[in-house]
Order: sequence, then structure tokens, then C-alpha cells
Amino acid sequence: MVIKKRCLFCDEIVPTESEGNYDRYIGCSCSPGGSYSLHKDSYELINSLSYQKKRNILHLVSAYIRELNDRDEKVTLSADDMESIENSPEIPVTIEDKGKRLLQYLYRHSESSGEPVVIQPLSSNYNLTYSPNLQELVYIIDKLRNDQLIIREGMSFQLTEQGWNEAAASAEGKKLKPCSILISEDMHLGTEWQERILPLIEQYGYLPRLLAHTKSQNCEKYSLELIADSKLIIADLSGQPPEVYFGAGYALGLNIPVIWTVNSGEAEIPPVKIKEIRPIVWNTTEDLAGLLQQRLS
Repeated sequence: MVIKKRCLFCDEIVPTESEGNYDRYIGCSCSPGGSYSLHKDSYELINSLSYQKKRNILHLVSAYIRELNDRDEKVTLSADDMESIENSPEIPVTIEDKGKRLLQYLYRHSESSGEPVVIQPLSSNYNLTYSPNLQELVYIIDKLRNDQLIIREGMSFQLTEQGWNEAAASAEGKKLKPCSILISEDMHLGTEWQERILPLIEQYGYLPRLLAHTKSQNCEKYSLELIADSKLIIADLSGQPPEVYFGAGYALGLNIPVIWTVNSGEAEIPPVKIKEIRPIVWNTTEDLAGLLQQRLS
């Protein structure tokens, strides 16, 4: 059932959907075009914070949600996360660092310097720079323009070549896309995949998550939401895990590319024989890294 509630962090009244113990807030200024989830028990806890505490933290949380959403990362919060977000070293404090966040936003939304990105209205977008108000965002925009890092024409913004290079450097030159790697929890290869496979996937512009049926030290518990948010799926059939077949099939139904892999010891005994499934056959994770590199190239 869809009801409307006030977002605590940007003060907009937006549609929400109940999902178990969480409410999903849809399309507010914290997540335009997207959503975030807040634990139901946390709403009143956060709302009852003192005026000064809310003044210090709510705009930071709004910006935190906005940035993760913009990077295609799922956001789920509770009251316990408020202090850790406020004190996180990842939260920009100086005007210079806040300006870099705007450069990175323009970088993510364009393919080259000089390509216009519309930000409208500014009054709903000062969370792009973790700013507490519109006045600070305008000051940051003027400073970036004076430093010849951006060009502004009304509500249209462009990175200059210098701005593009600075944004690429501050973002480590990468626009990482979410990638889910589905493996059997019985394979006990989480550590090896973490050390060898995930860094390789990241080199090709992806933010990889190692998912299994149950959460462990090296793997997240897979969900259909994580799979649906992915831009690439790597499905390893070693161990004949039905959940991997199901998750990869779900991804294919959403037109998400799937790379199938399987350990050589089980390549001849797939539980499902479908001609469209032609997995990469590997012996060691080192072999697999080389084969995936060829495929991704």
C-alpha cells in the first residue's frame, strides 16, 4: 500500500511503500528518480532529536543518500546510522571538498567535458554539495566558475576540460557500475574471490559485490533487489547452487548481462542443460581471473 509521508531529511512529502520493517521513500530530493529505505522504528527517534542536532545532521544524511543513490547503490538506514554518517571521514567539510562533490556529480552525468547537465531547481539540489542551504551551494558554484572548472548557463552546467580532469582524478578516474557475483556458499572460496576476482572486476569499471545464499564474512546475502540494481552478473555454477541459477535467470529477465562460470571438476555435470548457458570453465581462481579479463576486454 502506498501512503505519503514527510521525508525527515529533505522535508518533502512523498509516496512511501512498506517493506517489512522498513518504509521506502520514493522520489524525494534525497533520491530523485530513486528511493531509500528507513527503519520504521527510527522515524520518531530521529524526529525527536533536538533542533540543534537535526540542524547539524539532517542535511548531511540527505546528501549521503543522494550521493549513494546517484552511484546506483542501495540505501537502507536506521537511527543507529545517524551518528556514524555525521562523523564519517567521507563526509566533506571544506568548501573545496564540497566543490569536488559537485564536479563528480557532473562527471557521472556526462560523457565528456562541455556536455551540459541540467540541475533544476537549485533550491532542491544543495545536497549535491553536502551544503546546509542554497546560499552555500551558490557560493560553491561561483567559486568553481571563477576557478574555470565549470561553465554555468542558467540551470545548465558544463565541466571545462580542467574541471573534467579534476573530477576524474578525485573520482580515481572511474564511474563504477554495480556488479553482483553469485557463488555457492558451499564452495568456501570467498576469500580467494575477494583477493583475486573482485579487484579485477573493479579495474573494468564495476563495483563488485560477492553474494551467496547466506551472509558470511566474505559474502553478502543475495537479494533480488541487489541483482536488479546490477549492471553485470557473474554467476558461478560450481556446487550446482539452485539459487545462482534462479538469481542469474532473474537478471536475464531484466536484460542484465550474465557471465556464467564453473569449476572444471563440475563442468560435465550441470544440473540444468540449456544451450544458452555456456560457462567459462576454470581450474583455479588465478585461471578464472585471466579468463574473465579476456571476456571483459
